[in-house]
Amino acid sequence: MGQGKRVVVVGGGMAGHRVAARLGGGFEVTVVAEEAHGAYNRVLLAEVLAGHYPADVIRLPAPAAGVERRAARVVRVDRAARRVQCDDGAALDYDRLVLATGSNPVLPPLRGLFEPEGYELPAGVHPFRTLDDCTALAAAADRIAASGAPARVVVIGGGLLGSSAARALARRGAQVVLAHQGEHLMERQLDPAAARMLRAHLESLGVEVHTECRVRGLRCTGRGAQRRVDAVELGDGYLLDAELVVLACGVRPRVNLARAAGLTTARGIVVDDELRTSDPYIHAVGDCAEHRGTLYGLAGPALEQADALARVLAGGTRAYAGTRALTRLTLAPGTAPSTPAPLDLAAFGDPVPGPGDDVVQLTDATRRAYRKVVVRDGRLVGGILLGDLAAVGALARAWEADEPLPDDVPLLHLLTHSGGS
Repeated sequence: MGQGKRVVVVGGGMAGHRVAARLGGGFEVTVVAEEAHGAYNRVLLAEVLAGHYPADVIRLPAPAAGVERRAARVVRVDRAARRVQCDDGAALDYDRLVLATGSNPVLPPLRGLFEPEGYELPAGVHPFRTLDDCTALAAAADRIAASGAPARVVVIGGGLLGSSAARALARRGAQVVLAHQGEHLMERQLDPAAARMLRAHLESLGVEVHTECRVRGLRCTGRGAQRRVDAVELGDGYLLDAELVVLACGVRPRVNLARAAGLTTARGIVVDDELRTSDPYIHAVGDCAEHRGTLYGLAGPALEQADALARVLAGGTRAYAGTRALTRLTLAPGTAPSTPAPLDLAAFGDPVPGPGDDVVQLTDATRRAYRKVVVRDGRLVGGILLGDLAAVGALARAWEADEPLPDDVPLLHLLTHSGGS
């Protein structure tokens, strides 16, 4: 592949920022970003919402000299001319184009969410995906609390984002209800036993948790621009009073720009091992990229893809073979002195054993610790750790290596401190 020197990166999030930072000298890099502020570490958004960090702390270092950042939105890709058109009128030529367009929060088809006024969310309803979402939600909760009573918040969705948002808002002093349609919290990462511990931890912070709970719609007051949420209606007709509603119902890759340009898309923008789309001059990384049928939607794989693409663009031969992703989350306590200690969580792979799999599971209810690993054909295929992550380093290395475990190491040692050394 020829080495193009003019690189345009569409998207200023963690993946796009990482590509620009890794390319270094010898390239003319332009990052086109819709968010006016610079890139930030989205993994720490919940800590900003909780008030543990100010927004400035999670911002990433400015791009190196020679990287231009333009606050605009790309509206069209002209593949024949190798040019992108921006909504500010700028036309940028490229030798290589990198799509790092990320994902959008899923807005569920709830009655009253958009009806009948159109496509504006009612006041008080917030997605939880970006730094702007985070700061707007924190400001709204603080305004309500300033009146003398804690904000009444309903978080819809009990996955990773929803559980993080519920914990953060409880720490901020809000009165939080978490409504989740699934059988247990974070079902993509946790088994029922681990989810019960997570639920108990959230409840100890004052969060009211409802699982197997379908939300039917929102009740709003006012009309037009004055429309404001005041309750969430559940499937059985029960109403939850709500001054604020957080939508944490998953994310959807942003593929419209790629699709309009005629690139191959499935759930995401389809890429090969060089993160290359169906156009050899266009690549995609991060949440929008679908590699070997997989959409990761996590920060770790996005950064790995960005690093791999930077190597490819610089003429390297080491391609991207996929990521074995580890999800790690710290659920911190509230502000009251009597609240419990933080709950650390790490999950990876498939924690549901199949026929013939070996399973090792340790539970310590007193210390609120839970550890489980699943081994298949001598390889570590999944695991969950809550409360005590002393062994997470060794487990993560074994998981990422995807190599047979040593025959002389008992499985129990995988979960002990000595096994983690």
